[in-house]
Amino acid sequence: MEKITGYVDRIIFQNQENGYTVLSLVTEEGEVQCTGIGKGIAAGENLTLEGTYVDHPSYGHQFKYQSFQTTAPKGVEGIERYLASGAIKGIGAALAKRIVSQFGEDSFRIIEEEPERLAQIKGISRNKAREIAAQMEEKRDLRDAFVYLQQYGISNKLAVKIYDTYGSELYAVMQENPYRLAEDISGIGFKIADEIAGRIGIHTDSDYRIRSGVIYTLLSAVGEGHCYLPAEELLRKASALLGVAIEAIEPQLTNLMMERKVIIRQNAVFAANYFYAELNCARMLLNLNVGLAEQLPSVEDAIRKQLEKLAGQLHMELDELQFQAVLDSISNGVFLLSGGPGTGKTTTINMMIRYFESRGLDIFLAAPTGRAAKRMTEATGYEARTIHRMLELNSALSDDDTGKIRFERNETNPLETDVIIIDEMSMVDVMLFQSLLKAITPGTRLILVGDVNQLPSVGPGQVLRDLLVSGEFPMVELKRIFRQAKESDIIMNAHRINRGEQIALDNHSRDFFLLERADVKVIYKHMIQLIQGKLPAYVGAEPFEIQVLTPMRKGPLGCETLNAVLQQYLNPPRPGIPEVTVGDTLYRLGDKVMQVKNDYQLEWEILGKYGIKVDSGTGVFNGDMGRIVAINEQGSMLTVEYDEKKRVNYPFSILDELELSYAITIHKSQGSEYPAVLMPLLGGPKLLFNRNLLYTAITRARKCVTILGSSETVRSMIENTSENKRYTALAERIRELAKDKGLEG
Repeated sequence: MEKITGYVDRIIFQNQENGYTVLSLVTEEGEVQCTGIGKGIAAGENLTLEGTYVDHPSYGHQFKYQSFQTTAPKGVEGIERYLASGAIKGIGAALAKRIVSQFGEDSFRIIEEEPERLAQIKGISRNKAREIAAQMEEKRDLRDAFVYLQQYGISNKLAVKIYDTYGSELYAVMQENPYRLAEDISGIGFKIADEIAGRIGIHTDSDYRIRSGVIYTLLSAVGEGHCYLPAEELLRKASALLGVAIEAIEPQLTNLMMERKVIIRQNAVFAANYFYAELNCARMLLNLNVGLAEQLPSVEDAIRKQLEKLAGQLHMELDELQFQAVLDSISNGVFLLSGGPGTGKTTTINMMIRYFESRGLDIFLAAPTGRAAKRMTEATGYEARTIHRMLELNSALSDDDTGKIRFERNETNPLETDVIIIDEMSMVDVMLFQSLLKAITPGTRLILVGDVNQLPSVGPGQVLRDLLVSGEFPMVELKRIFRQAKESDIIMNAHRINRGEQIALDNHSRDFFLLERADVKVIYKHMIQLIQGKLPAYVGAEPFEIQVLTPMRKGPLGCETLNAVLQQYLNPPRPGIPEVTVGDTLYRLGDKVMQVKNDYQLEWEILGKYGIKVDSGTGVFNGDMGRIVAINEQGSMLTVEYDEKKRVNYPFSILDELELSYAITIHKSQGSEYPAVLMPLLGGPKLLFNRNLLYTAITRARKCVTILGSSETVRSMIENTSENKRYTALAERIRELAKDKGLEG
C-alpha cells in the first residue's frame, strides 16, 4: 500500500448514495486521477490517500485508494481554494476571496466558532452565516466519523452507511452494541459486526453477541428458503457459529422472545416477521375462500351448459377435469390449478378468461417474473404483468437497507378487479404472497396456477406446495397429457422423470438429445459449435436466445467458468467495441446479462421512435435478463435493454447487481422458457443433482433439449429424490385457523 498527499482539484464523478468518487488530486509530483469510496470529499480539500496504482484500460494510470484522511487546508491560498470550490453551498469564488481577505488564516476558526462575524462581509446575512457554519460542522463530523471508524478496520464504503444510519449516535452504538449494525444496515451481516466487536473488545459470551448470532442463524436459514428452524438445529448451528456452549444460548432464546424478535411454536423457532407472514397469509386466504352463489347445483348446471357452448364457439376441447377446474374457479373465492407440462393448464386458463369476460368481469393476469408474464400474455392474448407491477411497486417508499418492499396497492388501496389469475405460483415466496393477499378484498376470485414439481421459490417458503398440502382449498390437478404434447419428447420425458422412470437416451428423438462426453474441454467445444452453428437454424432462433443451464455456480461446468468461456467465443473483443472490468467481471457491449438481486430503486424507460420516452417505471428484479446496449466509460455508466425494450442505466458502482448470463443456474431459469436448452452434466453433489432439478431444467425448453456429458449422471439424477427440505408452516397455520373458524361457526 502506498500513500499520496495533495489537494483535490476537482471531483470528476461522485455517487451520492454509496460515496464512490473519482477525483483529480494535485500532488507535488503532479496531477493524479484517484478512485475509491469517499463520501463528503469536496474540491479544495487536502487529502492523504492510501492505496495502490492501477492501469485502467481506458483511463490509464490511476490511484485506487482504500482509505483517506482529510486535513484542513493550510495558508490563505489553500483556504480560499477550498471555499471557492463549491464545497460549501452559497460560497463562490468572489465570496471566498472576501472571507479570506477579511479573516486570513483565521477563516476556518471564525466560521466554526464565531460564525456571526461572517455577517460583517457584504453578501452574507446572519442566516447565511449560520448555514455556512452548519455545513462546516457537518463536514467535520463526517471526517471525524471516518477517522474513528477506520481504527476498527471499517472500509470507507461501510463507514458511509454507518454514518448515514446513525449520524452522531454511531459512537454510542459502536461502544455499547456494535451488533446493531447487523440488524440496521444492509451489507453488514453478523460476521462483519462480530469482527468489529472483537476489535472494540466485546466479550465472546456477551448477551448482545449471542442474541445477534441467533438472529443471524435464523436469517441465514431464511436465505436457504426456510421460514423457521427446529430449536435443536438452531441451537447447534448458533453454537458452531459463536463458539459458545448451547447452554449459554438457550436463555437468550427466551430474551429474544420477550423482545418479540423470535416466535417459538412447540419446537419451531421463527424470526418474528416470517411467522407473522405465514399467519397473515393463512388468515387472508381463508377470508377470501368464500363460497359464491354459483356453487348452487341449479346454477352450476346452467354454467356448465354455457361453458360447453363457449368451448364450441372458440373451438376449445376440454376434458372433464378441465371443465371441473373452470367450474371450481367460478364457484370459489380461492382456487388452485396444478399440472405438469402439456396437461392443458393454458387451455383451462383461457376458458376461465373467456367465461369471466362473457360475464363482464374485470380480470387481472400476473406472474412472478417479467419473462413468465410475457409467456402468459402470449398464451392468453391478454396483458399479464409482473406481480410487482400489478401491485404498483413504489420505489420511493421501498427501503433497500431493510429489504422491505412497499406497494401502492395494499389493504387500504386494494386492487380493483373481479378476478386475479397468478401463473407460475411455485416461484412465489411467502413475503410476496403476503403483499399480494393484502391487496385483495373478499369477493374477488383468486386463481393460483402452477407446477408443484418445479423447484421452490428462491425466497423463503414453499407457498404452492403448502396450499395444496393444507387441503383447505378447492383444487384440480391436471394429469392427462394431450395428443399434441405427446409428440414432444421434452414433455414426455419430463413426466417420466417426474414419475422416477428412466428415459431413452439413444438420440432417436427430434427434440431431446444426449451427447456422451467425458472431457470438460470437449464439452466447451461442442457447446460453442451447437450455439453458433446447428441449434439456431434447427429451432429457428438467434444464438443469444439459446440458453445454457447448469446445476452449479462453481467448478469447470459452473456458470461462472462457462460464462467466461462463452463470452470469449460468442462476443469476443473487437476493435472499437467498449468494455469495462468491475471486480472480477468483464462486461462488453452486446453481452447477455442477468440482474441478480431485486433493486426497487432502479429506474427503467422504454424509448419509442426518434428516442422519445413512451413509458417509464422503477424496479428491476432477480432473474431479469437483457443485453448490454451501451457503455459510457467517461460517465461511468452501462445500459442494459431488457424484455419489452426496457432500458436501465447502471452506474459502474452497482455492477455487482449484474452477471453474465450466457450460462445460468437452473434455479435462476425458473419461470422462463427458451427455444433450446443446453445442459452440461458430468456429476456433482447428491443434494443438488436430483430429480427435481433435472425436471425443472428440461421443462424450460420449448423446442430442443441437448445434454452434454454423462448418461449415467442423468440416470442417477432421475433416481435421486433427495431435496433440501424446507421448514415452512403455512399449511399448519391454514389448518389451525380453518379449525378455529369451523368451531366458531
